[in-house]
Parts: sequence; structure tokens; C-alpha cells
Amino acid sequence: METVKPKSALNNRSKKLAKTFQKVISLRSATKLASNNGICMLNSHLKVKEDLFSDHQAKTHQGNGRNRAVMEALIARLFAGVTTIKAAYAELQMAQHPYNNESIQAADQAVVDELKAISELKRRFLKKELDLSPQVTIMLAEIQEQQSLMKTYEITIKRLEAEVEFKESNVSSLKKHLDDCVSFNKTLEKKLNSSGSLSLFDNLTLSALIPTHFVHFLHHTLRSVRSFSKLMMAEMESAHWDLEAAVKFIHPNAVFAKPTHQSFAFESFVCITMFEGFNNPNFSVQEDPPQKHSLQHGQSLYFDKFKKLKSLNPKQYLTHNPNSSFSKFLKSKYLQMVHAKMECSLFGNLNQRKVVNSGGYPDSAFFIAFAEMAKRVWTLHYLALSFHDDITVFQVKKNTRFSEVYMESVTEEPVSASGESSDSNSGELRVGFTVVPGFKIGKTVIQSQVYLSLVGSPASS
Repeated sequence: METVKPKSALNNRSKKLAKTFQKVISLRSATKLASNNGICMLNSHLKVKEDLFSDHQAKTHQGNGRNRAVMEALIARLFAGVTTIKAAYAELQMAQHPYNNESIQAADQAVVDELKAISELKRRFLKKELDLSPQVTIMLAEIQEQQSLMKTYEITIKRLEAEVEFKESNVSSLKKHLDDCVSFNKTLEKKLNSSGSLSLFDNLTLSALIPTHFVHFLHHTLRSVRSFSKLMMAEMESAHWDLEAAVKFIHPNAVFAKPTHQSFAFESFVCITMFEGFNNPNFSVQEDPPQKHSLQHGQSLYFDKFKKLKSLNPKQYLTHNPNSSFSKFLKSKYLQMVHAKMECSLFGNLNQRKVVNSGGYPDSAFFIAFAEMAKRVWTLHYLALSFHDDITVFQVKKNTRFSEVYMESVTEEPVSASGESSDSNSGELRVGFTVVPGFKIGKTVIQSQVYLSLVGSPASS
């Protein structure tokens, strides 16, 4: 039997259908249906709005990109302008020294033109009238900047070249001045050491010979001694010698007020060596049998030899008189002054020693200076033998009390035992060592030159 449903149930079902139908109606009113080959496609109004927004955004982005490119081109143009002004200013400075009116006007006009161009850019920018092609403007700005940089570099190069030329001119001037000074010094040295300074001996006769003449030629000889001593020290320094150790070997326990005073020790060594045997008639040189009686020729013979030898070149004399007494004296003193180890250390070989031993004459500056010094000492000995009174040479012993009769100090102030210069009233003056020996001609005393020290002073106690 068929069951009959209540009316209330039917009403509920009808309400559900109505709600569903209303939803469908609402959906159809909010959308638009389209058919494509029987397939329904839903086109939403929201989608249309999104597409419109995307188009607007793209146009806005494109406008912003152009504005950015224009600004970059503007900045590049401004930077190029600054570089141009910098180059023009550099050219303006360059044209000042030396003054170049045309270059100054051209540089000034370049600055004015570039400032006008930048001012025009500013005006167009403020009024928003910039009509620039970014790519072209940037490319032209780069070209302008590179040209300005090249111009700046060229100006810098010209300035450096001018400075180099000026310095080269200055160097040339200084070299010329140095050459003039060297030439002048050589002239003075030549006047001091040449026969010109010995002109008083040209017309001197034996009967007019007095101790003053001996003193004059002694000073002439000592100039050569000091010159050779300095040369020897220079050679030692070049060979990396310990000069302090050498000084201690010459004069142990010697105290010096100044480091430069060490040169007196080397001068003392040279004088001791060169004047050794000065008291002997033959200067301790072994004479050949025919010359043993040379003293019998008298004072006149020695005086003639003195006047002949005083102005001669040592090399020329030795070349023409290889077996003379002077040649033997030169050989003996050189071998005594410069021992084999010393020569090997200074010059790296014994070539000079071999030449001297064989009777030759080395051409080195060292030997030439030694030969000149030896010639003057030998000539001084001839002059000493020309006096009627006997001449003797003397050394002052170390620690001897200072005597103004027999000595003179080689320095202005004596040195204390502590190595400091002191007043002579603060202690007793004593001889540290003899630098130049003294001479006695009869009763006339020629003072020795000594290096003094102070003993018994507060500094030394």
C-alpha cells in the first residue's frame, strides 16, 4: 500500500529547490556565459579590471624608465662639463709660466662656454624642457670627458717636461759651478805645491841660506805628507778597514777629542816612516861605491842638487835616473810604508810592489802622491845638508811635558784623558804622540808638532 507523505515534508523540499534556483539566477546575473564549440567559458568582470591595471602599470613603468635614463644622461653631461672646466683651468695655469696671452684667452673662453652650457641645462631642467636623447647624450658626454682628460694629461706632461728641463738646466749650472770650483781649487793647490810657491829659492845663493828657508820648504813638504795621509785613509775606508783598530796599532791608548783627529795618527805614521834616517848623510840609503865620497863635494853640491830637484817631476827624474840615490830611497820607503798585506788589501794585488821592485814607476794616483811626497822629503834632506851647521831631527816621547820651545800643538785645544776638550789651566799638558818631528839647525830649534793630552785634570781623576 502506497504511503502518503505529509504536507510539511513537501513544503521543505520546495524551499530547497527555490534556494537552489535563486543561486543559479544570482550567478547568471553576475556572469556572462559564452559558448565556444559547445564549451561554456566564464568571463569575469574582475579579470577585465586586472588587465586594465596591468596596462596602466606598464605605461607608468615605461615612463619612469625614460625619466631615469634622461637623468643619467644629464648627470653624465654635467660631469663631462666639470672635467672640461678642470682641463681649461689647468691650461690657464700652464699659460701663466711662461706667460702666453693667446693660451690664457683660449682657456678663459673655454671655461665661459662650458659654464654657459651648464647654465642652459639648469634652465631647461627647472622648466622641464629637457629634450635629450639619453643614449646620444651619454655617448657625447663620454667623448667630451675623454677629450678633456687627454687634454689634462697633455698639460701635465708639458708641465713635467718643463720641470725636467728646468732641473736639467739647474743641474748643468751646478755641474759647471762645481767644475769651476774644482778647477779653482786645483789652481790654488798647484800654486801651493808648485815651484811658484818656492820662487824665493830661485835666486837664492848658498851664502844667503838661513833656517827660515828650511822652515818654508818644510811646510811645503808637510802639505804633501798630509795629502798622502788623507789619500791612504780614503783607500783604507774603501777597502773597509777598521780605522780605529789601525790607529790603536799606530798609537796604543791614544785619546782623541774628535773622531777627525784620528787623521793625526796616520800623519804621524807617515812622518815617522819618511823621516827615519834623516840625520844620516845618505838618508840610510845604501850608496854604490863611486858615490860613497859624495859628502866631500861639500855643501855647494847638495845645494845645487836641491835647486835642481825641487821643481822636477818625480816620474821624469826617475825615468832618466833609474839608479839614482833618490830612486833607491823611493823604493825603500814605499816597501817600508806599504807592506805586502796592506797593498793586497787596498788594491787586490801586488802589481805596484812588483813594478817598484823592478825599478819601475806605477801610474796609480796612490803611487804618484807617494812619489811626490818622497821627492819633497828627499829634497828637504838635500837642503838640510846645504847648511854649514849640522841639522838633526828629533821626536818627542809620549807623556813628555809640553814645552813651547820645542813643541807646538796640532789642535787648538788639548784633550783630557776622558776624551773631552778642556781648558789648559785644568790640568798639566802632556804629549800624546808626535805628529811631525822637530829639527835643530845649530842652535835654532824648529818646533815639533804634537798631539796634546791633559793629565791630572778633574775629568781624568
